[in-house]
Amino acid sequence: LTQGGAAAPGTQFQLPAAPEVDFARFGPVETVPLSRIKRLSGAHLHRCWLGIPHVTQFDEADITELDGFRKAQKDAAAAAGVKLTFLPLLLKAVAHALVAMPSLKASLTPDGEGLVLKQYTHIGVAVDTPNGLVVPVVRDVDQKGVYQLARELGALSDKARAGRLLPGDMQGGCFSISSLGGIGGTAFTPIVNAPEVAILGVSRAVMKPVWDGAAFAPRLMVPLSLSYDHRVVDGAEGARFTRLLGELLGDIRRVLL
Repeated sequence: LTQGGAAAPGTQFQLPAAPEVDFARFGPVETVPLSRIKRLSGAHLHRCWLGIPHVTQFDEADITELDGFRKAQKDAAAAAGVKLTFLPLLLKAVAHALVAMPSLKASLTPDGEGLVLKQYTHIGVAVDTPNGLVVPVVRDVDQKGVYQLARELGALSDKARAGRLLPGDMQGGCFSISSLGGIGGTAFTPIVNAPEVAILGVSRAVMKPVWDGAAFAPRLMVPLSLSYDHRVVDGAEGARFTRLLGELLGDIRRVLL
């Protein structure tokens, strides 16, 4: 929507302007400006929320073995000058799933009548900064090793928090990941970052008792929240994508096949 309640370009409806409220009537207040990042991203997210028919698919993945592998590689990674976290491993698995299911990294044509199928796999990763959320893009994720991805993620995160990202650092993504695992939560509904058609939300991994056919065993489970544009991705595709991603995270060796 534009100011005053008019419909934004591309939308088919109009909402009335919100009434102004004098909050000072109820007690002391202070008005502070939004950060530039929040002003810009807020308008974009509002447009995405209004213009995209969202569906969110919830699932979880067993990362017990993956976490054990990551910890076993800690010394080797450190020797290579890399801090190996879950995120570069997740990026690699997501890239593999996107190559297998390319409609989730596509974009609608401007007339809404076709799909732009991308021959590259650039993935945006949301980074929390003191001034707000930014989404730098890691390019050609499917062609890079985990150590290289870890280095690039670290460099992009440092640039983001220092406010040194360039416009080109945040362009060209065909899928986004928003990971809140370091903070908490069990699930959430991320907003699709148009012109992308899907975004993956990741919450904090927790140890759960999981039935293995004979007994309950402790397994490290990570919640996944996949939001997608229902004009492009239907429910069956969304469920297949999260299941495939769960299988890849459950056995990262499949990424090598």
